[in-house]
Amino acid sequence: MMASKLALRPEKNVSKTKPPWSKHGGPAGPFDAIVIGSGMGGMTAAAMLAELGQRVLVLEQHYVPGGFTHAFKRGPYEWDVGVHAIGEVGPEAMLGRLLSTLTDHKLEWASLGGVYDEFYYPGLRIDFPDNAADFRANLIEAFPDEVEAIDAYLDQVKRVGRGMKGYLKSRAIPPSWWGKAVGKRLSKGAHEGFTKTAQQVLDETTDNTKLQKVLTGQWGYHGSPPSRAAFAVQALVSRHFMHGAFYPVGGAKQIAIHLLGKVAKAGGWTRVRADVEEILVEKGRAVGVRLKGGEELRASKIVSAAGVMSTALRLLPEESLGPWVDEVRELVPAPAHVCLYMGFKGDIRAAGAGPANKWFYDVWDTDAGLWDIPVEGDLPRCPVLYTSFPSLKDPTHDPGEAQHHTGEVVTFVPYELFEEWKKQPWRNRDEAYQGLKKRITERLLGQLFEHLPDLEPMLDFVELGTPITTEHFCRPMKGSIYGIEPTVERYACDHLRAHSPIKNLFFAGCEVGAVGVMGAMAGGMLAALAMEPRKAGALVMDAGKRPD
Repeated sequence: MMASKLALRPEKNVSKTKPPWSKHGGPAGPFDAIVIGSGMGGMTAAAMLAELGQRVLVLEQHYVPGGFTHAFKRGPYEWDVGVHAIGEVGPEAMLGRLLSTLTDHKLEWASLGGVYDEFYYPGLRIDFPDNAADFRANLIEAFPDEVEAIDAYLDQVKRVGRGMKGYLKSRAIPPSWWGKAVGKRLSKGAHEGFTKTAQQVLDETTDNTKLQKVLTGQWGYHGSPPSRAAFAVQALVSRHFMHGAFYPVGGAKQIAIHLLGKVAKAGGWTRVRADVEEILVEKGRAVGVRLKGGEELRASKIVSAAGVMSTALRLLPEESLGPWVDEVRELVPAPAHVCLYMGFKGDIRAAGAGPANKWFYDVWDTDAGLWDIPVEGDLPRCPVLYTSFPSLKDPTHDPGEAQHHTGEVVTFVPYELFEEWKKQPWRNRDEAYQGLKKRITERLLGQLFEHLPDLEPMLDFVELGTPITTEHFCRPMKGSIYGIEPTVERYACDHLRAHSPIKNLFFAGCEVGAVGVMGAMAGGMLAALAMEPRKAGALVMDAGKRPD
């Protein structure tokens, strides 16, 4: 099985050298391209251009690169902010082969095991395994009278998932009349997935609401409940994990180390604390960027991996905007989230923790997920807890004598609940904000320990990150970890492509590609293809060849 190939031995290629980024210094220009943002999309675009021999300058406003793949520490504990389970990183997937090439085959992956997601519903537990046959078998065991519906749904997932490959290719084509015609033809196989919600497809397939819930239980991986999500994105997520889920050996920070290392080897560099204030546009062409503080940097091509919506509404000068911005403005960001970061002392495996993620659903409501939190008073129960234990996923983690381990609980919340504190300084927000965080923390811990009671005496540290924490460090619109919500309306917007309406300005990231880490990687790949169609196309075609 593929899992055995990727369950790698620890420390072989875990980088401990000086990182390929800095606040100051680095090689002098000129650079062939400037990339705004060092999330997965920006890093991929930069690494692909570097693989083609170009010198690229990556600009990151945070003090550490990686976007939602970066990590942070508190004492002996370290957490990844957005990497919990990643599929398609192995040799069976084109993106996995491309990523291996871009990291000089040094980025290694550990399997989460034969089961990567465990789902707990009222009265039912069901596991999501690392292969399609066992997944089908588990569904049939749980719903023996729904074999026909299960097979019909999985067939639709397969058909639309395959069609999404053509759609992604179309996002690298210019938005000219011929480009749109070719793109429409390429996307034909996924058309049904763009025009129907996941709920509509479920309702056409089965009237068993519990089966519907299980089939779309992973909607947290794309951030849009079934009633709003385009079926295409649900199909994409389902196919994404058909060969299992993985975690980077050495932690998510290894992704930036190796991708940005590729950039540095080609004569480029990554600058942190480099906050882009505006993209410079002259005579209808993007020519550079202006940083906060006034420094101007120029290059012949600019890539914004800050998100299409964020770029349009925050970084472009008013005079360069056109009607396309109004269409983008009408879309909405995916839901925001809170994350409870926990540190434990003790044998958390014995307490029920493991590498597999645990989804604790409190209700069977198919659309439950967004936790409606009152400003004051008792908090209602959270409808779903997504629980992850990063230290058990990384084979290089050394817990020491004290057995230090980490855990996370994630759930979706309304951004508006936190918005009033947005302008207050991080770590110095007022008592009302701290009180709200305390109430949320207590409720999340209470529900978690109902499911895993033996963990409670091991809890040593806890800290809650909110949507405005996410916004402070990663700058997404309204704290959304998934960018623009993947609705039917989002896929009807033709401006979410690698070519921007402004010459020499390109878009990268999840709003061009798809949701999640590998979706953002696809968006970075598409940006490089749009910039260098022949050379980058040859690189992608080479990665498309399956190994013997």
